[in-house]
Amino acid sequence: MAIEEILRTHLQELRRGTVVVASLLALRRTDYGYALLQRLNAHGFPVDANTLYPLLRRLEEQGLLTSEWNTEESRPRKFYRTSDAGEALLASLLDDLAAVQTSVTSLVEGVDR
Repeated sequence: MAIEEILRTHLQELRRGTVVVASLLALRRTDYGYALLQRLNAHGFPVDANTLYPLLRRLEEQGLLTSEWNTEESRPRKFYRTSDAGEALLASLLDDLAAVQTSVTSLVEGVDR
């Protein structure tokens, strides 16, 4: 397997966990799926629509997002927002992410090359 393919696989695994955090953060401001997809991509979280939409449904089922349909425009859109439960989970995830970053930094700084 080529190093590029190995790297792509590991980057995908790394980002898979962070897309939940990124989505909960971004949806502190109400938005619909496609706009969220564009915003995540603009902030360095390349997410495929086939990944994002099932994730949004799962987070909603878990009570981490609220949603409502906007039918006032020509095309109905489902808008999502991080719920109170989502905010609580996000706080825990951000704490853990910071701890992981601290640990990685410690390893980087403490390892001789």
